[in-house]
Amino acid sequence: MARKTGAQSRSMRSCKAVILHQLPDLLVSRETESMQKHSAAASSSALLNWRGIMGGIGLSGFQGQYGHRAPKRLNDTQQHFNAYMVRRVVNLSDQTNDAKGFALMTLPPNASSDRFPAGSAAFPHRHLLGIAGLHPWEIEFVLTEAEQWVALNRSGAAKHDDRLRGLTIINAFFENSTRTLLSFEIAGKRLGADVVNMHAAQSSTKKGETLIDTAMTLNAMRADAIVIRHGSSGAVDLISQKVDCPVLNAGDGTHEHPTQALLDALTIRRRKGRVDGLVVTICGDILHSRVARSNMLCLTALGAQVRVVAPPALMPEGVELFGVQAFHRFDEALPGSDVVMMLRLQNERMQGDFIPSPREFFHLYGLDARRLALAKPDALVMHPGPMNRGVEIASHIADDLERSAITEQVEMGVAMRMACLDILTRKARAVEGWTKEPMT
Repeated sequence: MARKTGAQSRSMRSCKAVILHQLPDLLVSRETESMQKHSAAASSSALLNWRGIMGGIGLSGFQGQYGHRAPKRLNDTQQHFNAYMVRRVVNLSDQTNDAKGFALMTLPPNASSDRFPAGSAAFPHRHLLGIAGLHPWEIEFVLTEAEQWVALNRSGAAKHDDRLRGLTIINAFFENSTRTLLSFEIAGKRLGADVVNMHAAQSSTKKGETLIDTAMTLNAMRADAIVIRHGSSGAVDLISQKVDCPVLNAGDGTHEHPTQALLDALTIRRRKGRVDGLVVTICGDILHSRVARSNMLCLTALGAQVRVVAPPALMPEGVELFGVQAFHRFDEALPGSDVVMMLRLQNERMQGDFIPSPREFFHLYGLDARRLALAKPDALVMHPGPMNRGVEIASHIADDLERSAITEQVEMGVAMRMACLDILTRKARAVEGWTKEPMT
């Protein structure tokens, strides 16, 4: 049964999305004016109570990784976590103005429907650490930029552009990856960059080197961009503070996976012609999924109505505050769905038994022909991969060429990562209009 029912206007959902993107403390005390006066120390306990909603910064995963000052007590770790979150807090009155003036728009007031702000004003960020903090028009700008790379990648044998020639990109992956790592590597090489892959099993972290020391080592090599995947939420943000080049988050713990959400939005926009107004149902392990969090933020910002489905044990408490509808019964969430996105069980992040068995999970939450028939006749099927066939999705549904966009998501991933690398390195390449110091 849905926890929250009733029609809700897209403008209200967009307004919620902006506030949730940039003011996580409102999740704890959004109705008190004293929020503006909260200090870092006063906010930490309240923020930690919302660990499940905001992605669960991996406190235990950070212990011993702070380099020269490794925290020895949980209180020290909480202070680091608090500092990480408080840096994202924006003045309440400013955000209220943002919600009133910008949340109802796809583009900012000074931009027409076919034009974005000139130069770096279209995307004034130094890093891409998450969807949280991005305005809807900034997301739209990245999606639009990716279109040219979709065309290039489909152009035939000459899939190459030299705009990043002479630049060095380091892919530092502290977790296993196939699609994301290959996608970033291909994206960098197609743009003409020198791409170096660093795998966790081959890194000095296995010898006891701290995360900060690793970041400082990478920075000393004068990379022009660093792509990072790490098992601890917040690790990518930590590294971004220690290096002099743009950092792209390729997934950090259960926090965010921004490029996956962007490529999913691009796939939906290309297949459906729009994102605004669509009903997107996301089913699976919502609690542990960074893909779910980034997609909730991204799709609601673009005006979609998002429904999330999971067993009670795999549903974050208070998830409705993301502006989504929560369901525990898959069949009740599917009617009217334009897109059905399945998520795998994040077994590597689970501590304990969250489901009785994979077979029972498929029986209650797996996508098969019967359940897909409950959605709209032209409903799109998506999955970020890797898939567990017979656990969250039936093989014949995953392989349906007309309904499934799973392989197209992989294709869009290369184009989206090309766009992100291009945008974030424009200042270093002295592209006209992009020389202004970007936001951190």
